[in-house]
Amino acid sequence: MRAVLKNGIAVFYPQGFLDGNSAESMLSLDDIEVTENLKTDLVLVSLKKIIFFNKNGLEIFVRMLLKVRKANQAKIGFCDYDTKKFNSIIKFFNNELSFSLFNTLETASLFASSFKNQKKNILLYSESKSQRSVMAIELHNHGQNPIITQTQEEYNEKSKNKKAYDVLIENTYIGSMENGSISARVSGNAIIYNLSSFLDASITNSFNIFYHNNSLKAGFRLFIFEAYQVVSMNIHAVNFFSKLASAAAEYNATICFVALSTEKTTKKFQETLEDSGIIFFEQLDSILDDKKLLSELGASTATNIKNKKSLNKAMVTQLPNFIQATVDTIKMMTNAEAKKESASIYTIKIQETEDKIASSIGFYGDIDGMVILIFPKNIAKKACELLIGEKTDDKELIMDALGEFVNIIGGKIKALLADNDIRIKITLPRTYEEVSELLTVADNRKGVQVDLTFDNDYFSFFLTR
Repeated sequence: MRAVLKNGIAVFYPQGFLDGNSAESMLSLDDIEVTENLKTDLVLVSLKKIIFFNKNGLEIFVRMLLKVRKANQAKIGFCDYDTKKFNSIIKFFNNELSFSLFNTLETASLFASSFKNQKKNILLYSESKSQRSVMAIELHNHGQNPIITQTQEEYNEKSKNKKAYDVLIENTYIGSMENGSISARVSGNAIIYNLSSFLDASITNSFNIFYHNNSLKAGFRLFIFEAYQVVSMNIHAVNFFSKLASAAAEYNATICFVALSTEKTTKKFQETLEDSGIIFFEQLDSILDDKKLLSELGASTATNIKNKKSLNKAMVTQLPNFIQATVDTIKMMTNAEAKKESASIYTIKIQETEDKIASSIGFYGDIDGMVILIFPKNIAKKACELLIGEKTDDKELIMDALGEFVNIIGGKIKALLADNDIRIKITLPRTYEEVSELLTVADNRKGVQVDLTFDNDYFSFFLTR
């Protein structure tokens, strides 16, 4: 089967029953290799003519599509499906898709460079706040006018006015460019890893140590390993986690295990892990619901980190892209114009720390480092209104939304650098309710600080290694 190519979008149209036995007869590696050599923004598989599919069939298609993405950096995914099919795919892949889903081909085209600056009014809804934000940012950057609805009811009501909107988007998902193994998520200021099955020497391949190390550099000090689905572990896994804990100690970081009972490991193994500094809890809620404990375990403290790096030419050269990504995203979220006040190379300096909150996010790959953002609370609240869907003074909600917002900035930085053939991966963002806590993480690091104002509110950007 050959793809239908139009306006930089390649679409395959298989038909029939898609499962592990039929997938390769519908779409072959030869078909994929032809597509690898095409200049495309999007490579999609239409499910319009697929009567039935299962996870095995989809996974075979995804592996083939990933070859295309690796070859030409095109976005990949599926389109033309109903709500039932959409929900099935989300469930199959447990909300961790390395590919995108577009309810229609028309929706998909809005994310292609050949359809930029059309200024279409687009009504969109997703159950996920992050997905709503990611889609809105990307559509805005493509010259469209996205209108976000916060609830299904709001979307249903507004969509009745068909003359007001050019396109309606729901049941759509912008997939990650990452091919993760052990999944990670943030809760408060803790990173939570999910473990499963039997833990052995293969943990060294499935655990992204580069991501973990850069999360440490970005300021995370609490790492929780969920072991609810772990069956058992052997000495190789024990040695791995012991070394991980020793390395974390250099940052005064804490590693915890949840639900790793003696039924899943021997008493001797557990004692070895405890001796390396790992703390054990029976339930995740025992940590997350105890705000005082959570704060103590995840507190940032100044440490003498070995091998501090100085900014290099590659980092300074890309500074305009870092600033552009940050400014464009804040402008999108607040409708405020940015004005540059100053730029200098020194250790971070914040004149006033009152009424300010902060976040840091690490990156690694062709270049590595950390971005620190200091927000006046006023800017943060404006930026977060779009994500929360309403005005609020709830500190916890604002901090959660700030982390989500900074994650979008990180994604934008990643995309702009990719346009310059610089490939990076980003960590999850770390947020700070008190700027003083952030300053202990910066720990006299030298970097480039750019001070900006948004409608007379001062904002600081700091790029360092």
